[in-house]
Formats: sequence, C-alpha cells, structure tokens
Amino acid sequence: MGYVFCTSPCLCCGRLFSYNVHRVPSFRTRPDDASSREPVCLSCMAIINVKRKEKGLAPFVIFSDAYEAIPEEEL
Repeated sequence: MGYVFCTSPCLCCGRLFSYNVHRVPSFRTRPDDASSREPVCLSCMAIINVKRKEKGLAPFVIFSDAYEAIPEEEL
C-alpha cells in the first residue's frame, strides 16, 4: 500500500503545494465547465475566509486532511 498526493500551483498565489485531490478547496476557472477546478493553498484559503467573515459570509470549510496524502486505493 502506498500514499499519493498531488502537487500543483495555487490558483491564487501560484506557489507550489501538495494536497489531497478529493478534499482540497478549489474553484472553477470557467463557470460553465465543472472540470476546470483549480486548487487553492491553505494560506490563501485563510485569507479568503477572513475576507468572507468581514463581509458577513460563512467561511469555506477546509477539511483537516485537505493538504495530506491519501491512500492510493482512494484514487
């Protein structure tokens, strides 16, 4: 048994980071295309959530395993 994580640049800041492909927060880059989702790093999600709270919006949920490796069987 092995573990897998994805690595790519953050949609917001461009920094490379690793994540769980099934749990990482992501946003569509093209609203009409569900497959156009791009991941966002934890630092940027923290900033996004602060701004959402300031506007009276609920913060996005960030799963505790969003930035961890996953068992290969879950792919």
